[in-house]
Amino acid sequence: MDQKLTDAQLDAYLARIGVARPEQADIAALKMIHQRHALGFTWEAIDCFMGWPSSLAPHTTFAKMVEGRRGGWCYEMNGLLGAALSACGFTVTRLCGGVRRADMGDLALGNHLTLRIDLEEPWLAEAGLGDALVDPVPLVIGPIAQNGYDFAIKPADGDWLRFHNHAFGSAPTFDFRPDYTDEAALAGSQRWLMENDASPFRANLVIQRHFPDRIESLVNATWRTISPRGIVERPVGDFSTFKSLLEHVFQIDPPRCEAIWSRASVNSDA
Repeated sequence: MDQKLTDAQLDAYLARIGVARPEQADIAALKMIHQRHALGFTWEAIDCFMGWPSSLAPHTTFAKMVEGRRGGWCYEMNGLLGAALSACGFTVTRLCGGVRRADMGDLALGNHLTLRIDLEEPWLAEAGLGDALVDPVPLVIGPIAQNGYDFAIKPADGDWLRFHNHAFGSAPTFDFRPDYTDEAALAGSQRWLMENDASPFRANLVIQRHFPDRIESLVNATWRTISPRGIVERPVGDFSTFKSLLEHVFQIDPPRCEAIWSRASVNSDA
């Protein structure tokens, strides 16, 4: 699988996020692209929720997210980011991680794709948790502060590291090793999440988007606004409100919106 965007795709991607092609692959370029990517795309698992096809291939993700008005989940958000950074000349390693490995053990491995970027020192590029980082961070153990939220990278068992989300994050942790890559495990977990009825993303509609001062999310028919001060929740009462949120807040235009609403509203009523 080709993990690098073509020149034409890179130009379209950079135009989509409003960034000029960097002259060199340095930390300033990494920070700018990562931030604009995190703020410019919506995290969403609508395809999984609706049983629609989804792919790990960055070129398919490019068509969906750059050419189409859609977002993506970790495999797509970090997959597209990694393919773009590779095309810009960065050395990118696709790491096989595990959300909630602290609870699930190694069964979690492959349910999260994250990225190591090698400059003078390694950096973690992570846009795959939709309510976590906006900027890349040095891949070192210690606390992380961004936009009023507190994160951390801490040792886990063995040589595993554990990324800790902020206090109001939907996924509390994911584990990774700086050198652990396993495309087969990523593909297997993606397939399980897409097809198995026990998958949380088949059972629930989840949409998230970063803004400079807040994070907006939709879980079934509950709209949440998250800030460092806490979470404000309100119900989404009808299809018109739902459609308006998709268009104006989450800035996506998926197909069959009424069918999505029908499933999401039933979940909230259950």
